[in-house]
Amino acid sequence: MRGLTGKRVLITGGAGGIGTATAARFLDEGARVIILDRDRDACQLIEQQLLALERSIVCDVSSPDSVKQAFEQLHERMGGLDILINNAGISIRHRFMDITPEEWKRVIDINLNGVFFVAQQAALSMLAGDGGVIINMGSTNGLAGYHYYSDYNASKSGVIELSRSMALELGPTIRVNAVCPGFIMTPMQEAEYTPEMQKAFYDKLPLKRLGSPDDVASLFAFLASDEATWITGQCFVIDGGELAGGLASQA
Repeated sequence: MRGLTGKRVLITGGAGGIGTATAARFLDEGARVIILDRDRDACQLIEQQLLALERSIVCDVSSPDSVKQAFEQLHERMGGLDILINNAGISIRHRFMDITPEEWKRVIDINLNGVFFVAQQAALSMLAGDGGVIINMGSTNGLAGYHYYSDYNASKSGVIELSRSMALELGPTIRVNAVCPGFIMTPMQEAEYTPEMQKAFYDKLPLKRLGSPDDVASLFAFLASDEATWITGQCFVIDGGELAGGLASQA
């Protein structure tokens, strides 16, 4: 991709799944990459796996103070920020009537509040510099109803509308988009879906396979690059055709 070499990139939730694949992709593009993750052990492991990383920072994105401290460390290391991949998130598979107030708060705190806290700090940095790109992690769950993920669905719908609003207010200095994956095979998904459930899902997809973290990393790289300089305020679905036939609403 044009224009990624030397760019300063921050990836939240970078110590696993889509975040790690995205870090590897941006490193391959010649970017300078820092990851944020709340899992200290995973951060240490990813530094051993991706030796070109600038560093990893332990951070709880749901805490404004933790996010602010992380950005102070980022500025000490890289002096600013050009690209934010706002990826950190969690999900819990449970029925709507079984969601506890504590579970609801935890999902919203990380998936929506965390995206806001990190994006705001990133925008402060970019507006003080030469601008940049913010890409927030949405989901097909934010575009159509899904069984057993009411809290997650609500959080991702919020991220999509937040991204559109940010694009209006932060342009032309900062481009903002949302990426909305369908079923991507990550450790989080493997923990929630049995092999039988996975097969039942991908058998319905036009492309007859589940997505991989590398698929999403490629889209992040494109949207962050100079190939996409006239794209902002958009929601990009990457789902193997899932929404084309309304599969999202099936149990």
